[in-house]
Order: sequence, then structure tokens, then C-alpha cells
Amino acid sequence: MQEMILILDCGSQYTQLIARRVRELNVYCEIHPYNDFPEIDDHIKGVILSGSPFSVRQDDHPVPDLSKIKGKKPLLAVCYGAQFIAHNFGGEVQASSKREYGRAKLSHVDHTQPILRGIPQDSQVWMSHADTIFSLPKNAEIICSTDDVTIAGYYIQKEYTYAIQFHPEVYHSTDGKTLLQNFVVSICGCDQSWTPESYVKTTVESLKQQLGSDKVLLGLSGGVDSSVAAMLLHRAIGENLYCIFVDNGLLRKHEFSSVLDQYKYLGLNVKGVDASQRFYDALKGESDPEGKRKIIGRVFIEVFDDEANQLSDVNWLGQGTIYPDVIESKSVKGPSATIKSHHNVGGLPDFMKLKVVEPLSSLFKDEVREVGHTLGLSHEILGRHPFPGPGLGIRILGDITPEKVEVLQNVDYIYTEALKEEGLYDQIWQAGSILLPVQSVGVMGDERTYENAVALRAVTSTDGMTADWFHFPHEFLARVSNKIINQVKGVNRVVYDISSKPPATIEWE
Repeated sequence: MQEMILILDCGSQYTQLIARRVRELNVYCEIHPYNDFPEIDDHIKGVILSGSPFSVRQDDHPVPDLSKIKGKKPLLAVCYGAQFIAHNFGGEVQASSKREYGRAKLSHVDHTQPILRGIPQDSQVWMSHADTIFSLPKNAEIICSTDDVTIAGYYIQKEYTYAIQFHPEVYHSTDGKTLLQNFVVSICGCDQSWTPESYVKTTVESLKQQLGSDKVLLGLSGGVDSSVAAMLLHRAIGENLYCIFVDNGLLRKHEFSSVLDQYKYLGLNVKGVDASQRFYDALKGESDPEGKRKIIGRVFIEVFDDEANQLSDVNWLGQGTIYPDVIESKSVKGPSATIKSHHNVGGLPDFMKLKVVEPLSSLFKDEVREVGHTLGLSHEILGRHPFPGPGLGIRILGDITPEKVEVLQNVDYIYTEALKEEGLYDQIWQAGSILLPVQSVGVMGDERTYENAVALRAVTSTDGMTADWFHFPHEFLARVSNKIINQVKGVNRVVYDISSKPPATIEWE
């Protein structure tokens, strides 16, 4: 089995960042809820216990079972994890007189400890806690401090148990990657062999064993995820992969035809299905975001089921589900709350007699792009911005009509083409246009207008878990706004969204 680091999620907003930093070291890791994780065996080289919004002094705080981990596997406890171990194994945790949040500098570093090798004494770290560790368990010793936090890190002798009060996974901890590398490589002994090339090789072999001579039906979207999933499946089963590209009426302008043209050069067996009216009929009158997502997901499944019934002996439905989809769709006591439902996560209805195969479900978005590059996919496909599965259906706030879709398609086309023409497209993680459910007063010529307002959105990110708004030159926004208002009938106002994630999400719905 693939060696890995197990990350136990106690609900921290930074848990996914821990995984990203470990993956950047070419070491495979998985996030599991603190109360539902796999058997601890030899392929698990070490465990990281995450932070949490809870206090160990609360009655309902997360209580992970460490009986098969602590003292048996290398363990790194972060923030709440450090407090949990202190609180439950003989130390003392109390409420701090002030909340310790933000940048701090290490004033003491024990460089004899392997986890702190290469970390300077004045290294900047990021604190985020309201409780303080006042005393340590038996056989534990302090390994680092700040001016305000005496026990910023400790080590339990003869156990390979390390605990730190700060967050090494965030960029504000300037030597956090060094600390994580010390733990994962030097202490846990991981060989850093998890690369895009190794992923392609092992995944293709695994798919061959899993699927054999079975047929797979895959829904293509033209985006990175489904394209890379298709290429992996194609390498494994060849002509037994049947790809369907559905026009749900919620795609970008000209996208249906242009995407089909792109796939012609990949050797994939692709069929285009225009089901736009079917989606419009199902969505009529629905304005609730979750309601729209569920309808779109249901109709997708129905379309795929119809196509599967036209083929003989199709056993599997392939999906481009990636790791953030899986993480955000889990909802258990404590760990990261579900933000929104994903129509490609959570199984299939009973009437659809297909099993699900998800070759990308362990990868973050940037890792998917790296795998796609290894597979030889073009930059035109790999460089595409993420586009939500429900498409423009969740960028039209309120109910959906063909007329609204046409307005937003035209706005989005002008915006996207301007990004490409001015060399901004590749600097941005994701951009999109949102049709707002408000109308505003305007003046065109000598006439008073009362028409739609649209919002433009553009963010930078590494994996979509966190994002910051893109700082456009004001002149660019002025040109795009002017062009949209002049060329798109029904729009008389353009605004730009300058919200970051968190607290906002990238999409509006």
C-alpha cells in the first residue's frame, strides 16, 4: 500500500492546508475525521492532529482515540491538538488572559530536537488560540517558546510525540514547511516518492485491476478535472470508456461546440448531448441555491442514465470528483462543516445501476493539473479556470430562464475574452460573472433605464480552499464595464466583488 501521513481533523479551518503542505513534500497524506479514521497499520508512517475551534475545557470538545497512535507512531499535535494531549495526559490547560492570535516570534528554540532543525531562534510563527498550556504531561519537555507563550512547543520523551501551539501550515509561519519536512521526512521516514508520474502509473494500474473489461460512462465538462479523469481512464481501459458532454443550457457562450472540438484531438470517444431544454424545464421557478444544485445534479444523472441505457453492459459512472469536493461534503461532529452540496459526491440513486469510479478523488486542483501535464494535455485545457458543475445556474441568483442565461453568457464572454486579450487570464485562479436579482436605475442616451446589475468576480488561490480577490488595474475594470453595458442588452450596471474566502465563498451560491 502507498505509505502515507494520516491527518486527524478536529475542525480547524487550516486542516486542508496541512494536507497541502505535506503533499508539496511529495508525501501522500489523507484527512479523516478525528472520530472516523482507518486502521493504524504499517503504511501509516505518522499522524498529525489538527487544530479545532473547540476548547479542551468544553464538555463537547473533540476527543480522538489515540490509543493506537500515541507512543506507537510519530505524532505531531498542532494547536488544539497540543492542548488536547496536555489536557488529557497529565498537563494543565487554562483560559488565557488574552486571546493569542497572529504573528509571533520564537524566542527559544531547542535545536537538539530533530523537528526544529534548521529553524532560527527568531522564526516568525502564527498563533490562533484562546487557551494556554500551563503545565506539561510527565516526561514532556519544552522545545520552543515565544515572549508571550512559554510552552509554544513540547516533546514527550521516548514517544516521538511532538506538540506545537502555533500553525506551521500557514504561510505566516515562515519556517513551517521546514518543521513539517523535519517531521514527515526525518522523523516519520517518508521517502518523498509521491509524484505526478508515480500517481499516473499507480492509478492506471489500479484502474485496470478495478475495472477489468467493464465499460465506463464519463460525463465530460471541458474542464480540468473531467478531462484528466478521462485521460487516466482512457489509458486504463481504452475504448471501453464512453464520454458524454452534456449541454445543460448553463454553459459559457460557444462552449458546447468549442469543447467538443478540443476533445477530437485526444483520441477519446465523445458524444455531445443537447439537453438544455430538459434542464430549463426542471429548473423552472426554482430560486433556492441548494434546490437548483440538486435539480441540476438529478437531471445530469437522468441524462447519463438515458445514455447508459443506449449502451450495452455499462457498469460504471466515471466522475471528476477531487479531494476538496470530498472534504467539503463530509459533515460530522467537529470537522470542517459542509459549505454546499456537490452533485458529483455522495453516490447514485438506486434506479441507476452503476458503480462510481473517481480517479482524482485524492487530489487537490493544482495536483490534478500536474497529473494532466504528465498525461500530455494541452495548456488550453489545463489552464482553464475552474467552472462549477451547476454552471451558470449558480451564477444567476434567483430563478433561471433562457433569457437570463443569454444575458449572463454575453457578459461572461466579454469579461473572459478581455482577460485573455490583456494577459490577465493565467494570473487568475477563477473568474466569473454573476447576474444579480436586482435592477437599477440608469440613463442611456436621453432615456431612463431600469435594468439588470451584474457582478464580476476574480480570485487568486492555490487550491480553492482559500482565495483572495484579484487586484485589477482600475482602467481594465472601466473598459470591461463600459463594453458590457454598451453591448449587452438588459445590463446597465457592473460591480466588482472584492471579498476574500473566507469569509465569502468563491461562488455566490
